[in-house]
Amino acid sequence: MNKPLTIAPGDQAEILAQALPYIRRFHGKTMVIKYGGNAMTDPALQADFAEDVVLLKLVGINPVVVHGGGPQIETALKRLGKKGEFIQGMRVTDAETMEVVEWVLGGEVQQDIVGLINQAGGKAVGLTGRDGSMIRAQKLKMIDSHDPTKEHDVGQVGDIVSIDPSLVKALQDDAFIPVISPIGFGENNESYNINADVVAGKLATVLRAEKLILLTNTAGVLNKAGELLTNLSAHEIDSLFADGTLSGGMLPKISGALDAARSGVNSVHIVDGRVPHVLLLEILTDQAFGTMIRSH
Repeated sequence: MNKPLTIAPGDQAEILAQALPYIRRFHGKTMVIKYGGNAMTDPALQADFAEDVVLLKLVGINPVVVHGGGPQIETALKRLGKKGEFIQGMRVTDAETMEVVEWVLGGEVQQDIVGLINQAGGKAVGLTGRDGSMIRAQKLKMIDSHDPTKEHDVGQVGDIVSIDPSLVKALQDDAFIPVISPIGFGENNESYNINADVVAGKLATVLRAEKLILLTNTAGVLNKAGELLTNLSAHEIDSLFADGTLSGGMLPKISGALDAARSGVNSVHIVDGRVPHVLLLEILTDQAFGTMIRSH
């Protein structure tokens, strides 16, 4: 556990009182949190994340966690002597890689997160897209970003067909915290590896979430000079794509965020997962940590 900070009792009361309007505003609302990057691999940040999620639940907010696991998948593939390959930010997933993805994400990583949240006093439940027929998927058709006539075969990478949120709703109405691995299934019961940012964005939309929060290893969306852009509209993001400011792993993250913002999620935040207790700071204070994306 972190050492307690020595804060004078009056200041502590003041801090709690300042959180009150946010607790009131978001009480009963759903927040989808994409958990990845350093926040997921640094033990102190893991403990902070788990405490934040439990506290949000206890003050009446409904957190739903969607997790990634790129580094963990990479480590497991290396152990098997396989090298990960990416095309336009997506992992190429052959049948053997898909098996690894399933046992790393749906087993090891998911159960670690469930354990951390439970240890912090919550009641987490691990799910994949198969549970409750939640995430139906099909093979992703990946069009080349430079040549629209060319298509890349990225194997068992999925494109979401539909999400049925009824299981997630049933769990969160009953004091549980759902922890979801981004694995979907196809019409022939085949498995698909789906980008976790995309799953989080789509899930936030179907759950009509108040916020979608994406934890990343950067301060947020940066311009070409490396400065943080704190507040962006959908239109401004289109121009950042066009001039090449946004590329690589930020592509699926931002497009998922943008779709959610355009489909009715009130606000989407790309925040720095390396900041201790960043979830509480983002949700329950007026400090802005990262980039907020608005639909207009």
